Amino acid sequence: MLPVEKRMLIKVANMYYYDHMKQVDIAKRLGVERTTISKYLKKAFDHGIVKIVVENGNYEELEVAMERRFGLKEVYIVPRSYDLLAVKQNMARAGLNLLRRIVAPNQVIGLSWGTTIRELVNLSAQERLPKSKFNLVPLVGGPENINSEYHVNTLCYQFSRAFDAQCQYLYAPAITRTAEIRQAIMQDANYEKISAFWEKLNIGIVGIGAQVKSSNLIWVGDFGREAIESLYKTGAVGEICSIFFDKNGKEVKTDFSERTIAVDLDKLRNLDYSIGIAASREKVTAISGALHGHIINVLITDELTAKLLLNE
Repeated sequence: MLPVEKRMLIKVANMYYYDHMKQVDIAKRLGVERTTISKYLKKAFDHGIVKIVVENGNYEELEVAMERRFGLKEVYIVPRSYDLLAVKQNMARAGLNLLRRIVAPNQVIGLSWGTTIRELVNLSAQERLPKSKFNLVPLVGGPENINSEYHVNTLCYQFSRAFDAQCQYLYAPAITRTAEIRQAIMQDANYEKISAFWEKLNIGIVGIGAQVKSSNLIWVGDFGREAIESLYKTGAVGEICSIFFDKNGKEVKTDFSERTIAVDLDKLRNLDYSIGIAASREKVTAISGALHGHIINVLITDELTAKLLLNE
């Protein structure tokens, strides 16, 4: 194998496994066909440049260490992987296993939105789940410019079908254009109905976004450059349900705090189960803030993220 060929295989493997780029995007950047990238990845594996390691999945000691360190009710750890989608799917499976045990009729369960929550909902459609007549409610409004499959109302509807549960809908954006619009929405009958369910919440299921790169709001394009730059000045390290918080888990005031439609973080702090599902090196600071602020009391994450949290 020529050195230049090995160099290209290493480059492609890094872009695919470390940078999580799609094969079609790698092909565009390198000026080749997508099928060529697929062949490069296979050759990288055949020549030992890429190696697959299967973890044993026994993380009991690590889970206990996390529970003691952060005062958590439970921690579920899944194997680390260069494939971020695989990590999200494994976390979704862990989430469903937990819900099988803790859900009960007449409970009120809240759901946020995002790619990880999407995997949880996708898996629920494939699993045999207990039929539980609970009420499922959105914990935050849904951006208007997002693909419908990620919209919180869509996720709630599909998740409720898997459990044969009752579904409620929130007809409001996550961030309104003005504070006056938010005030008007809060006086609407639909918001009053949802907020009444928030008062009765038993379980909350949320993703955790990093300050900028992994925030759902930035992912869907709700924030422009000026808004992003303003976040740096607030001390925000992460967000849950479109509400930003600092390293101690305290909510920070932003330019859009008075325009946010979402459950209060204090509501999540007082739930029987406030379940956070998140993993990745870039989210460690955000997850740490949520843990120190006791916004969540159950964490589902991967091995790498857990070890980084313990070694802060």
